[in-house]
Amino acid sequence: MKNIMARPINVFSTKPSPLSTWVVILVLCILGFYAVYFPRSNAPFPTPLNSSNLQTLFLSTSSNSTIASYLRALTLHPHLAGTEPAADTTRYVLSHFTSLGLQTHTATYRALLSYPLSSSLTAHFSDGSSVDLPLTEPAGGPGVVQPYHAYSPSGSVQARVVFVNYGREKDYRELGVNVSGCIVIARKGGEFGRGAVVETAEKNGAAAVLIYGDGETWRNGFERGNVMRGIGDPLSPGWAGVEGGESLGLEDSEVLKRFPKIPSMPLSAEVADSILSSLGGAPVPLEWRGALRSKVSHVGPGPTVLNFTYQGEKKMATIQNVFAVIKGSEEPDRYVLLGNHRDAWTYGAVDPSSGTAALLDIARRYSILLGLGWKPRRTIILCSWDAEEFGMIGSTEWVEQNLINLGSKTVAYLNVDCAVQGPGFFVGSTPQLDSLILEVTKKVKDPDSEDVSVYESWAAADGGNNIQRLSGVDSDFASFVQHAGIPSIDIYYGRDFPVYHTAFDSYNWMAEHGDPFFQRHVAVTGVWGLLALHLADDSILPFNYVSYANELQLYNNRLSNLLDQKTSLHPLAMSIQEFAFAAKEADDELKKLRLQETADCSVDMRKRALNDRLMLVEKGFLDADGLQGRQWFKHLVFGPSSDHERLNFFPGISDSFTRSTSISEGERVAAIQHEVWRVSRAIHRAASALRGEFT
Repeated sequence: MKNIMARPINVFSTKPSPLSTWVVILVLCILGFYAVYFPRSNAPFPTPLNSSNLQTLFLSTSSNSTIASYLRALTLHPHLAGTEPAADTTRYVLSHFTSLGLQTHTATYRALLSYPLSSSLTAHFSDGSSVDLPLTEPAGGPGVVQPYHAYSPSGSVQARVVFVNYGREKDYRELGVNVSGCIVIARKGGEFGRGAVVETAEKNGAAAVLIYGDGETWRNGFERGNVMRGIGDPLSPGWAGVEGGESLGLEDSEVLKRFPKIPSMPLSAEVADSILSSLGGAPVPLEWRGALRSKVSHVGPGPTVLNFTYQGEKKMATIQNVFAVIKGSEEPDRYVLLGNHRDAWTYGAVDPSSGTAALLDIARRYSILLGLGWKPRRTIILCSWDAEEFGMIGSTEWVEQNLINLGSKTVAYLNVDCAVQGPGFFVGSTPQLDSLILEVTKKVKDPDSEDVSVYESWAAADGGNNIQRLSGVDSDFASFVQHAGIPSIDIYYGRDFPVYHTAFDSYNWMAEHGDPFFQRHVAVTGVWGLLALHLADDSILPFNYVSYANELQLYNNRLSNLLDQKTSLHPLAMSIQEFAFAAKEADDELKKLRLQETADCSVDMRKRALNDRLMLVEKGFLDADGLQGRQWFKHLVFGPSSDHERLNFFPGISDSFTRSTSISEGERVAAIQHEVWRVSRAIHRAASALRGEFT
């Protein structure tokens, strides 16, 4: 383990002169004096805390060694949701917020979680030999849960093995082998999640599924995860699972739809290789070989036979979300939310404790600003979610419980899950926040280069300043965007990491591989905290809907390349044009208001009215009926598609492609056209919200 040594942060975009450096040091000394002797008081402040020096002060109070100490404390033991060690972690976070003098509270729910009881895997080879394959990790210590897939049904299967590549529908087509009754082995890959792998295997008649990591995953690590369909507590779909509230039965048809019908299990790459290298049958298709690292040359079936048994239990557990509230001084009824989940499959140094450590450090740094007399214009809430690994349960229950207030009063939700996975800055957002992201990243020092901003380093990377979209259901932003229609951002460093959901995801791995000097943690915390300061303090919300209009036009262009002439995109094109006009008008209004520095009641009221319109636009993209067959997902621009391979936007239209394969041509065209109309109406609603006028 390398020593963690604090390294000073350069808050200048260019190298400062010695004089300017000493000026900043002098100012910080004075600020420090006031923070110590006048904490949270109304004592006169020597320098006005305007936006510029507030941000400089926030950045200058960073400390990589402090973040490292938080991470060490968070990873002393595993903290799987619903267990006593997880309750210890809850108390640690709550105590931290309280010690800083922040207003804190918790929200408690009862949810159905899933735990393993036992598992075994025996391989019977063609030469008559057999071997019991290991299903544990050498890094597993006291309290580490054995490898399993949460919500997998219990079962015993003895069958021949078939290798199905990533387990996508196209892989089964290319395979050309009947997998009915077989145990299929798939490798993890791309955006195709484990739940989709199991669902697709089930549709193709497989008896069980084993999934392993074929990339940079450590050879003897097992990637835990859940395989439930949808998100949130399965017993309270659409409402919060509070004590004494309504709860569906385990045998309810709606509950049963959430769980797979065939058992599944994670494998290590090492164990997978010992099975795959023994397969016969057809050779591996040429298309699969390029990125294939496993020792597999044939796909089966067999001749190797596996005897696989898994026993698990689903049981009710208590989960707790923790909140720290910084009340707004001028608009206390407008909220900026920063969220990270707290629960982990094992030690969780990367996932999620790197983000939890960043959240704790933001709380510390905001506390310093409060001690110096700062009060945010709008209310800031720091959110620590529970049971995310089981399907974003903690955040989803809270969103469902607070849906009306969230919809009318929330400015934005800023999510950090795995703050640091490795090198390289990545961010996803709803498009109205793109400009703010670009602005903020120019102010934060890059952690891996001298005298370069995060923005510059990010721009120089392969994808440039590429901002992803939030259509997945892989972190806590999902319920905010896809159910409540809240503008959102998701931030992280590093595309992937090899110890994901394994017992190797420890403090030592982070200190030796992920972020040895914890400067990437400092960068994420800087970006996250500055985004919130802008959203909480800017008199006019920094939203840019021209960016959103451009993104919608891009989607329309891409869609036109996929559809034949029988489907008309004219309604979609017209609604996007209307939205673009409304966005331009709002942008012009915003610029004029920013030039009016005179503070009077009428200007303040106009700013407030504009801000309300800017906040409400995202909710225009929601549809009360939701996605067909998955009504909980309401957003018609960003959301998960049932066709996991086609589009990452307009999920309803994407779903209609899949559904229309089994119906007549006329019905197919009508189904797709209907979804085009639904999206068009949603964009029209968003444009009306932006204009703020009735028709």
